[in-house]
Amino acid sequence: MHAITIEQPGGPEALVWADAPDPVAGDGEVLVEVAASAVNRADVLQRQGFYNPPPGASPHPGLECSGRISAIGAGVSGWSVGDEVCALLSGGGYAQRVAVPAGQLLPVPAGVDLVTAGALPEVVSTVWSNVFMVAGLRPGETLLVHGGSSGIGTMAIQLAKAVGARVAVTAGGKEKLARCAELGADILIDYREQDFVEEIRAATGGAGADVILDIMGAKYLTRNVDALAVNGRLAIIGLQGGVKAELNLAALLAKRAAITATTLRARPLEEKAAIVAAVREHVWPLITAGRIHPVVHGTFPMREAAEAHRVLESSTHVGKLLLTT
Repeated sequence: MHAITIEQPGGPEALVWADAPDPVAGDGEVLVEVAASAVNRADVLQRQGFYNPPPGASPHPGLECSGRISAIGAGVSGWSVGDEVCALLSGGGYAQRVAVPAGQLLPVPAGVDLVTAGALPEVVSTVWSNVFMVAGLRPGETLLVHGGSSGIGTMAIQLAKAVGARVAVTAGGKEKLARCAELGADILIDYREQDFVEEIRAATGGAGADVILDIMGAKYLTRNVDALAVNGRLAIIGLQGGVKAELNLAALLAKRAAITATTLRARPLEEKAAIVAAVREHVWPLITAGRIHPVVHGTFPMREAAEAHRVLESSTHVGKLLLTT
C-alpha cells in the first residue's frame, strides 16, 4: 500500500507519500480500506518528533479514518466485510489501509457521506469523554470552549447546545466568531482584543464558567481557574501554550474546583472502547437526527498531507481538514 511516512522529524515537507507494508487484521481487529482521514494537532506534533505513537501502534500519523471493512480478524463479531465505518485510531489513518480494534469502530451515521465521516471519530470522542463523561456538563450550565472555531471547538459547541448548556467561545477575529455563533455559541470572545476572564464573568453575572475545555495548557492555567465558577471543572486536552505553569492552589480550593488532563491516544483499548460505545449511544442519534454535524473546512488528496498541515498550522481554518485516498 501507500502511506504517509516520516523518515526524519521536521516541517510539513517531512510528510512523504511512499510505499509501506500492508497491515494485517490481528485478533479482535478489522482491516479498513481508508476513504478519508483527518488532520489533528497531534499529527503535527508527531511530524515534529514530539508525540510518538504508543507501542504497537502504526508508525503512520492519523488518529481517525473512515472507509470500508476489507477483512475481519479472529474473535470479531457484529461487523462484516463491506461495512462502511469510521474509527478512532492510535495511528495509521494517513494510509490506504489500517488495522483497527473492533471496539473503536463506529458505523457511518445516516445522512453523512463516507468521506465526511472521517472528520468525526477523534473530535466526537474527545469532546464527549472530556466535557460529558469526565467534567459532567449538565443542562443549564455554562461551557467555555477555547479555540471555538477548531475541529474540537465546532463539535463542542454543537454537543453542548444539544444537551441544553450555554456556550461561550474564544476565537481570533470576527469571522471565526461569526461561524461559532452560527453553530450556536451564545458568548463570543475575541481573545486578541478581549480578556476572557472578564468577559465570562460579565456574561454570567460574576459566576464564571461551570466547565472549561482548554487546548492551551500552561499559558491559560491561572486565568482558567479565575474564570471558573464555584464547583467548576477545567478539562485540559492540549498544550499549545506550554507545559509548565504556577498555580495558586488557594484559588482552586476557594472554588472547590477540579482540573483534569487527558489524551485519547495512549489510553488502554478497554477505555477507548467504552468511550466509542458512549459516543455511539449518545452522539450518533443526534447526528442522524441532523442536530449536529461535522464542520469540514477543506479536503486534500492524502499525498498532499503537507499542504493540509500548512493550513492547520496557519490557523486560518474553521473546523476539520480531511485527507482522501
